[in-house]
Amino acid sequence: MILHELRTYASEEALARKDQLAWKLAEVAGDPVDVEDDVAEMVVNRFIDDFAVASASLLRPPVSSARDQATHHGTLPGAAIWGASPDQRVSPEWAAWANGVAVRELDFHDTYLAQEYAHPGDNLPALLAVAQHVAPRRGLRGHDVVRAAATAYEVQIALARSVSLHSHRIDHVAHLGPSIAAGLGTLLSLDTAVTFQAIGQALHTSTATRQSRKGAISTWKAYAPAFAAKVAIEAVDRAMRGQSAPEPIYEGEDGVVAWLLDGPDARYHLELPALEETKRAILDSFTKEHSAEYQAQAWIDLASRLHATHPELLDSSSVREVVIFSSHHTHQVIGSGSNDPQKYDPTASRETLDHSLPYIFTVALQDGQWHHEHSYTRERATRPDTVALWHRVRTVEDPEWSRRYLASDPSERAYGGRVEIELDDGSKITDEIAVPDAHPFGARPFGRSQYLDKFRHLSSGVIDERESERFLDSVQRLDELSTTEMSSLTFSALDGYLERAPTTEGIF
Repeated sequence: MILHELRTYASEEALARKDQLAWKLAEVAGDPVDVEDDVAEMVVNRFIDDFAVASASLLRPPVSSARDQATHHGTLPGAAIWGASPDQRVSPEWAAWANGVAVRELDFHDTYLAQEYAHPGDNLPALLAVAQHVAPRRGLRGHDVVRAAATAYEVQIALARSVSLHSHRIDHVAHLGPSIAAGLGTLLSLDTAVTFQAIGQALHTSTATRQSRKGAISTWKAYAPAFAAKVAIEAVDRAMRGQSAPEPIYEGEDGVVAWLLDGPDARYHLELPALEETKRAILDSFTKEHSAEYQAQAWIDLASRLHATHPELLDSSSVREVVIFSSHHTHQVIGSGSNDPQKYDPTASRETLDHSLPYIFTVALQDGQWHHEHSYTRERATRPDTVALWHRVRTVEDPEWSRRYLASDPSERAYGGRVEIELDDGSKITDEIAVPDAHPFGARPFGRSQYLDKFRHLSSGVIDERESERFLDSVQRLDELSTTEMSSLTFSALDGYLERAPTTEGIF
């Protein structure tokens, strides 16, 4: 492991390329080191996960809109649009756009939490789309996709560990653009200098404010990572054609660190794999069992448990107050510390509700479960007893849970907290949870069988059983797929299923 110091340099300091962070990331991409078996297995798990949540979102308006846009950009050999006919091929940046929105829409795939938030599974639609398009020309195989995924996860997680974007109200996809560019550098065996330029362009064009996850959260939340993927693919294409990026993109006087992050005096220290050191960061990320913001996962599990063990809570009118003690991040992002009144609004968008811990805890406590559709319906959110209890739930930052959120020891790291429920008779029920049940250190860690179950459950009624099993056979052989088999990594929805999606009309 190497430790890279990131800071601002004055123009007269003439920072050499080899000392720039973008170059270091490009070197990670260019290292021909192979992946280890457990990493390859996890890459497959995350592809299954992405396809699972995408299948469940195919009829949702943002997804159908993105798919409609993509269908107007056909090309050969092209890449597949998930859910559509396998014969319908589109330009890879548009396939990444359509499939990326489908993956992100339900907030239901993998996560990494540190100084910054990340959904590193957002890398995969872009890597696969490019691989499918260029495979015939370059002879790419499934193993190349596995290596590219390992790189993309490594880069995004390295950035998320050390560089906070949200504290400066920059959206977390600013780390995603560079990670996709790096992953494509590995996939296409690009020279370090080419990947370096692509990373710079991808960062420059994927940096936006965090308002997409604040207040009245809109459908753009699903589009943001897909947009970063689209512009990253285009950045790689330009860089391969000899076009350059703003330089130094991170360290310049008018660069990212100086003006978007902690300023000219800031110092960041990033841990990156050394040459020939295997890439294992994907194993530090974790997926979701429930369709909600990751910092709400443990609270869904705890609320469901309280529903089963404390029948007195089923009469929510007897609850005087619910106080959730958790980390700074949880309190500020999805709790009452955000100061977003929309988090208590029964008419709020689904995107807002899945970032409202008071709402999520209330519904899980009352229902004893969580569902990616039913838990967010307007009828569910406006139920009078739910609204009444919801408005009696508040969050509080607890210094100990904040410390554990960023603990260096993975076994101590926590994404939960403690809850105190006061009843009208003055009695209190208290409980706590450190990590979600599906977390690697949780009560029921996800393994291959859980990923397969998740796919089969979410795709039920969307894909017929034969198509489902065909796809699962292909994706589980990802590391062994030949060039001609790359096109098998998609699925077709049932006949007529996509016709149920809302139709859209725009420029294309």
